[in-house]
Amino acid sequence: MKSELTELPLDQVRTLLAVVDEGTFDAAAAALHVTPSAVSQRVKALEQRTGRVLLMRTKPVRATDSGEVVVRFARQLARLERDARAELGMSGTGEPTRVSIAVNADSLATWLLPALTRVRHEPRLCFELRREDETRTASLLREGLVMAAVTSSPEPVTGCSVRVLGRMRYVLVANPDFAREHLTGPLRDSLAVAPTVAFDRSDDIQDAFVRRLRHDRRGASAERHYVPTSEGFAESVAAGLGWGLVPEVQAEPLLGSGRLVHLAPEQSVDVPLYWQQWKLDSPALAAVSEAVVTAAGEALRGA
Repeated sequence: MKSELTELPLDQVRTLLAVVDEGTFDAAAAALHVTPSAVSQRVKALEQRTGRVLLMRTKPVRATDSGEVVVRFARQLARLERDARAELGMSGTGEPTRVSIAVNADSLATWLLPALTRVRHEPRLCFELRREDETRTASLLREGLVMAAVTSSPEPVTGCSVRVLGRMRYVLVANPDFAREHLTGPLRDSLAVAPTVAFDRSDDIQDAFVRRLRHDRRGASAERHYVPTSEGFAESVAAGLGWGLVPEVQAEPLLGSGRLVHLAPEQSVDVPLYWQQWKLDSPALAAVSEAVVTAAGEALRGA
């Protein structure tokens, strides 16, 4: 299908994107200033041309796997068009260049924002950051919802390139009083029953750590607190709500102040991170990527 994309009628491609973004055929018609019938005809013609069903006619409308390929192409095309118009001095809208990035909460809270402040390529560059777990950020790239992502996957999304960022290290810590009260026995057993802190219900780093210690399928205690911000997570552990695996860079000042103690200095978890981005000749995206990769090299552990 990739070779066929450049042969697709652009009005049909843009119409498909409008339907996905607006959620319904009627809303897409209003956004495009055409009739709903014209929108429907363009989408059907595009599906006939590709020989694939591109949309699930749900509410809201959703792209199929094949439809996501075309949607991603449409977003990349729009990005290239905006860049070209800006370089030719034809933008005329006064709108800033916008770069959308998917990033995990811990990177966002520690090293990514300083990286973005280094970007000086364009005076009117704006960022749209979407927070998602590093195991799921690649799906936002696949759907064409972002131009780049910090991800734990080294496998490139179709149409994207991959660069190594480094490893984010997590250390096992707890409040000193909490450790004295709850973690008195062998660590492998204590961690399985002591209260813990998790980011959200999909966060299993604490469970995986306990399973690794115990060499069985038992994870962390069911007595856990869910704190869905990186800063809140570290503060919750420091306050004594439970034990947790905290990014090393966040744990260091808390360890230095005595609010946290290492539970197992020799035990840590390293999460490899990668930078995936659209394969576009976009000056703005290239500038952002260089700043991100450079900052990650300074903040993260080597791959």
